[in-house]
Amino acid sequence: MTDKQIVRMVNMIIQDLKSQNMVKFKDKEDKVLSRGVEHVRRDFLREAELDQEVNRMMDDLERKNPGEFQRYKMFPLLKRKLAKDKGIVL
Repeated sequence: MTDKQIVRMVNMIIQDLKSQNMVKFKDKEDKVLSRGVEHVRRDFLREAELDQEVNRMMDDLERKNPGEFQRYKMFPLLKRKLAKDKGIVL
């Protein structure tokens, strides 16, 4: 997602929560928005780092098992396992 899309998504969530009277902010809304955007960006970064780690693991497995390895099948399996081990929600 682009930064603009992330800001828009977080803003939509905030507005929806406000319209349903589900939250009351103790801080200014723009501060809440920037903090939400920061958290979403950080989460996307964690997932990108997870993808890189999974790709490195797959490269090692492929070198050890040439011809017997199907990356497209292994990637989601390894990613789910690593995400669970690291406490990352996908």
